[in-house]
Amino acid sequence: MGSLRLSSNLHHHQPWPIHYQPTTTYPFVEGLPCTNKNMLESELYVKVDNFNNKDKNRASNHDARKLVMSSNLMPQPLKGSYVGKKHLQEPGQKLEFVRTLLIDNYDSYTYNIYQELSVINGLPPVVVRNDELAWKDICYYLYEENAFDNVVISPGPGSPTCPADIGICLQVLLDCWDIPILGVCLGHQALAYVHGAKVVHASEPVHGRLSEIEHNGCRLFNDIPSGHNSGFKVVRYHSLVVDVESLPDELIPIAWTSSVDALSFIETHKCDVPSEFAAGSFSRKVKNGSYSPFSHSGKLQREKVLMGIMHSTRPHYGLQFHPESIATCHGRQIFKNFREITEEYWLSSRASFLQERNFDYTACAQIPHVSRLFTEVPRHRQLVNNANGQLYRKASRSNLLENSEGNRSCSGMVDMVNLLHPSNGVKYLKLKWKRFKNLAGQVGGAKNIFCELYGHHKAENTFWLDSSSIEKRRARFSFMGGKGGTLWKQLTFKLSDRSDMTLKGRGFLSVEDAQGSTKSTILDEGFLDFLKKELLSFCYDEKDYEGLPFDFHGGYIGYMGYSLKVECGALSNRHKSGTPDACFFFADNLVVIDHSSNDVYVLSIDEGCTSKTPWLDDTEQKLLSLKTSATKEGEEPNLQALTSSQCQASFLADKSREEYIKDVDKCMEYIKDGESYELCLTTQMRKKIGEMDSLGLYLHLREKNPSPYAAWLNFSKENLCICCSSPERFLRLDRNGILEAKPIKGTVARGATLEEDEQHKLQLQYSEKDQAENLMIVDLLRNDLGRVCEPGSVHVPHLMDVESYATVHTMVSTIRGKKRSDVTAVDCVRAAFPGGSMTGAPKLRSMELLDSIENSSRGIYSGSIGFFSYNQTFDLNIVIRTVVIHEGEASIGAGGAIIALSNPEDEYDEMVLKTQAPAKAVMEFL
Repeated sequence: MGSLRLSSNLHHHQPWPIHYQPTTTYPFVEGLPCTNKNMLESELYVKVDNFNNKDKNRASNHDARKLVMSSNLMPQPLKGSYVGKKHLQEPGQKLEFVRTLLIDNYDSYTYNIYQELSVINGLPPVVVRNDELAWKDICYYLYEENAFDNVVISPGPGSPTCPADIGICLQVLLDCWDIPILGVCLGHQALAYVHGAKVVHASEPVHGRLSEIEHNGCRLFNDIPSGHNSGFKVVRYHSLVVDVESLPDELIPIAWTSSVDALSFIETHKCDVPSEFAAGSFSRKVKNGSYSPFSHSGKLQREKVLMGIMHSTRPHYGLQFHPESIATCHGRQIFKNFREITEEYWLSSRASFLQERNFDYTACAQIPHVSRLFTEVPRHRQLVNNANGQLYRKASRSNLLENSEGNRSCSGMVDMVNLLHPSNGVKYLKLKWKRFKNLAGQVGGAKNIFCELYGHHKAENTFWLDSSSIEKRRARFSFMGGKGGTLWKQLTFKLSDRSDMTLKGRGFLSVEDAQGSTKSTILDEGFLDFLKKELLSFCYDEKDYEGLPFDFHGGYIGYMGYSLKVECGALSNRHKSGTPDACFFFADNLVVIDHSSNDVYVLSIDEGCTSKTPWLDDTEQKLLSLKTSATKEGEEPNLQALTSSQCQASFLADKSREEYIKDVDKCMEYIKDGESYELCLTTQMRKKIGEMDSLGLYLHLREKNPSPYAAWLNFSKENLCICCSSPERFLRLDRNGILEAKPIKGTVARGATLEEDEQHKLQLQYSEKDQAENLMIVDLLRNDLGRVCEPGSVHVPHLMDVESYATVHTMVSTIRGKKRSDVTAVDCVRAAFPGGSMTGAPKLRSMELLDSIENSSRGIYSGSIGFFSYNQTFDLNIVIRTVVIHEGEASIGAGGAIIALSNPEDEYDEMVLKTQAPAKAVMEFL
């Protein structure tokens, strides 16, 4: 949909900004602490042949612009000062590193390309979105500053025929004839379109599926096999294609599909696929193939799709497929070949290249000031962009020099100067804890412990992160607590009525302390910014938690609602949530159960040093007392449901079956038009329940549908209880700095018999549609982690595993990466929230489309429940399979991923399936 435009408010991690100054091709780094503050001017820079006066005039107005790039993302061997080092290595005359301008078309896979280029080039690329620099500024940095050696144009939603979708890319492709350019997917289509070719609907949209590729052996495919059974299989995400019949003479086809069919991931990677699940059972054939590249004989082959082009006289290349996908074979080799093409082009294009490229390069290894991370800036202002999408207001050249020389801070991830001054709001936390070996098994388990310690008085103001399913080591620890010590407080945040581009993230925060007093304030910068500052204000001794096997030692525990997406890049919220958009307790006292050893831990944090531990002592006595009078096996605690005559009717859906199917059709039209690859459509079911024992309901739900990321939250003041049986982890950051996401895409009901159950499991494992869904979200999560992780560290240890739960089988993947040292816990969440499994891809455009289709706020559903520990670790789930009880009404959200392979009726049935476990628990309990 060409008229849609997305917000340019970027929420990436803060890099070390590098300002390209006049007559210099080396960067100046703004940040902390600098090893060299001198600006060294280079006397040599590349002269661009045939750069005419008109172009020079267009590029001359540059003083108010700056580009920044993340030198923090350099691989370790490149970090430090490079004054006087040549850009060329001897012998062989290879570039020591290649500088790429990566133009982002608002895609959710751009940072997968970013990660690859960071490793291949030896230097991270500079990322700018396609509407953030004017043409004169592009010219200035490419031609006057010679800041880049090549350009990569990312994939993206929409069409190159729509200016809102493609931005500056067409002019770059048309006028930068003398700079190596690689276009991927939308970038490939743009290369064809700008030279006169037609971009048309494909005979069949292909998203998250693979094809074998033939190529003509050109330089871009050096050392890559070709043809059927060659091993060159690539992932495709596209609904539009370049019409090969319309290609002008100057564009040469270089790659195409080697067969008519697209394949599933399993079909291309496993040879033991059962015959009933082999190709043909789930694949769809191209019926009207009209895109036919040149064959080796020079004749056109019908029903094969054009997958790559190159310009006959310019160093410009396009690839329809996605070389950066986790499932593409030889993708890194393609990027390596493009680097070599770039090197060969510059070395051969001018004899003076060795001298012209012998410039000084300075990169001071520094950490930025944390307050600059993820700054919110509305679109269409005069802004420029750093390597990670961070926006800055334009500043004059003199101001840049003044700011960089005179206003440098000297902090790391936490501003240690501020931490030394308690007047700045720093909190010195001291942790004390005790362990009781094997106690959980002796007292009847986690349920008995919670009910004894926190189950009285309707379990008001209590929490329980409940690993009620610990099979196959999916989860190990449960955390529980209630209103307790002097540091306890409750945060309640509600977005303003107009949480759009003009009031991005603005809202109202209410803080209730342990004494019951409440203060309210307006947060202009939003909740996540507030939470980040809170976590950064804590000072602690790591020795306090030595010996603890878990990562939550006290801190904030609660939920973030889906509407907080406006603080993470989304354009706006069309619907207002009836529940608070975020609620958290600050838990200073908690009980932890290790389900692996049955050990029980009690923890308490306080400000300053004190030898008194009254809560620890009191809780110890209660636990020991519980040990002597433990509930007998099978005996239920005294928690009974309150029946009500108003509670007999079943849940009512916000949308009828016909309306939901109509929404699925809308999603599939958007996908067909290239607006999205995958749309995670949802709806809500509701039921008036009146007064009831919410904790009793949760205990019933956890028994019927145990899950590794289950949770109970009771915010009594808000008349809000959350009974969650989620099987899905959104994101975790452990004490070693490892980020982990575990998205679920693909769900099928358990069978009634062992044989039927195994059959259902196999159907899920080999379902082409579910594999495509899962692959798309895996690539999306790789992208999100790639924003905040060290280059080369993002990996997928488990792809498309099938996990079985009480009522369903699910397809789960695991993505991990090493967090960069200059980003905070909240920065990591902001880079990935909401979870991609609840949005689709590309994420920003998909959320915008879904807001236009869905008729109510998702509220807490699709958000996340979990903890932020005071020591900068966190663990958050995805809120699914959940009953939200608010002001006498129970609601259950559910949905599913819509892709090109979807069947509307099947999508409705899957949505209903996902509501059955929580809805049945409510009806049984009532």
